Parts: sequence; C-alpha cells; structure tokens
Amino acid sequence: MRIINLAENTEGAAGCGFEHGLCFYIETEHHKLLMDTGQSDLFIKNAEKLGVDLTKVDTVVLSHGHYDHGGGILPFAEINPDAKIYVQASAFGEYYSIDSKGQPHYIGLAEGIRELPQIVSIDAEDGIYHIDDELSLFTGIGNEHPIPSANQRLMKKTEEDMVQDDFAHEQCLVINEGTKSVLLSGCAHHGILNILDRYRELYGGDPDVVISGFHMMKRHGYSDADITMIIDTALELRKLRTVFYTGHCTGVEPYNAMKKLMGEKLHYVHSGDEIRIRTKLERILWKVVDRESEVDLAYREAHRADEAQQEAKAVRKQNDHAAKAANRKRSAYMKCHKFFAWATVACFVMTMVTGYKRK
Repeated sequence: MRIINLAENTEGAAGCGFEHGLCFYIETEHHKLLMDTGQSDLFIKNAEKLGVDLTKVDTVVLSHGHYDHGGGILPFAEINPDAKIYVQASAFGEYYSIDSKGQPHYIGLAEGIRELPQIVSIDAEDGIYHIDDELSLFTGIGNEHPIPSANQRLMKKTEEDMVQDDFAHEQCLVINEGTKSVLLSGCAHHGILNILDRYRELYGGDPDVVISGFHMMKRHGYSDADITMIIDTALELRKLRTVFYTGHCTGVEPYNAMKKLMGEKLHYVHSGDEIRIRTKLERILWKVVDRESEVDLAYREAHRADEAQQEAKAVRKQNDHAAKAANRKRSAYMKCHKFFAWATVACFVMTMVTGYKRK
C-alpha cells in the first residue's frame, strides 16, 4: 500500500505547496483513490510534481462537509469525470465557523458539487457502507469519550436557527489489504477515541494504522481541560499496537506533547510526505535483510577483532625480535668491553714488571 499526502497545512517534500486542508492519495492492490481533496486545486499541482496521475483515480472519499476537505472536488471532476465520489448525504448542509467576534463564516461545500454525476450520496449513520471487499465506510460514532473543544465554534444552520454541529456528516474510511487494516479520518471531530470504539464495534480489534487529524488545534491557547484531554488521549493511544499518522487540524503544540508520550507510535505527515505500509511478506523480507545485516555486521566486527589480534601478535613478535637483537648487541658490546678491559690490565701489569726488571 502506498499513501502520499497531496495537501496539508505544513511544508514537507521539496517543491510541494501547502494550505489549510487535507488530501491523501492512496494506492492499494485494487484501487487508486483520494481521501479528501484539500480546499483548492493545490493537490492537483502537488500530484503533478510528485508524479501522481490523478486521471487514474477511481474512488474519492469525502470525510465531512467542510471546504478544507472538499474544496478541490470541482477542479478534480474537471480532470477526472469518471471517479466515484462518496459523500454522506448530510455533508451538503450549511456549515459555519464562529470567529472571535461571534460572527459566522460559511465553511461548507461549494455549490455544484451535489450535482456532479459521479457523486454517490450515502446515508449510513447506523452501520458500514461497503464499497467492495477492500474499501468500506462507517459513521454512527458515539461520544463516550470527550470530544475536541475546538468543535464548540462549529455550527450548522437549520430552518429554525444556528445549532451546534453534531457531525453526523463525518465518515471514516477503512482499507483492508491482505492482513493490514488502515483507518482514515479527516479531522476526527467525534474524537479519535470514540472513532476507535466504533471501529472495534464494527470490525473487531484495532486497526494496524490510523491516519487522521485530531482537531486539537486552538487559536487562542489551551485551557487546563484541553491539556488534560491531549495527555489522556496520548496515554490511551500509546497502549495500542496501532501506529498513528496525523497533521492538519491536530496543531503543533498538541502534536509535540503527544509525541513525547507516544514516541514512534505517532508521526506527523507534511504536504508531499509519503507513508509506506508494509505487507506481511515485506515485513518478513525486511526482517531477513535486517538479520542478514546483523550477521554481516557481527562477522565484520569479528573479522576486525581477529585482524587486530593478529596485528597485535605481529607487533609483539617484532618487539621480541628487536629486544633479542638489542640483547645480542648488548652482549657483544659487553664481551668486547671486557676484552679491552682485561687487555688494558694485562698491558699495565706487563709495563710494571718490565720497568721493575730494568731498575
């Protein structure tokens, strides 16, 4: 499985643009698909830079009805009018964000998307919608765990009034390829822990990989309750065997705090970054390669140790030879020294004797 981020808030791979939005391109055994399309046609430009052919995409999944996830649908439909686009029926509602002055700003989908012929409108609030054996969607997420406080400023317009968005239009994508299960959510407005509860209820167990924003980003600082939720979420997620990839609406501060607690179980995905999901066979092959590398390294280290030992022996042998030569030289010098010493003594004695006789 190959997963490439085509749009995210932060700069990643060289040459890729970035914006407040989210888009993933995914290649599976049977599909080439998109999860969301960012807020503009930027993902199309990034795809060209990364060598991704969007005309080959057969499936698009919209995670929820916000412009920063569905803003690229119309530009995409112009270059690929055949790919089916799966959207919750309620995603076409009127959605707003309330700013710091209390003013609403429209953040819903653009007009014209609903009329596209490739739109597949889904109403699957209570169960799983199977696209095929590889791809499925689910909604009906509960609220046992706290939801992100950033949701408080997100509203939907009804015939009577502006009310808090309940995010019934949010849907999650599950990809099953071989033994691998990958769960994708756009912003996890319901809270990632509630989404995982729903996954377990419908599919059993935990997914191998989760790719999702956590919607913890705040514009004006974090309250004690926010910090507690961030820490509690990280502590729960790190108990799982699942690996998490996040970005977009998670926020830099929450990510850094969670990363400290989760370590290698949490990674940030920037615009242009690629995620590789290894199959079971690939993992086995990598283990073999890693094992061979370990054996090879051990052999090289042992060989180097043996060479060092042989070199030490050679040095000791050379030193021994040098010491013996020095001893031989010293012995010859001493013999010569003794000879001349005794010769001098003999000459002295003979001189004394001869001198005495002459007298």
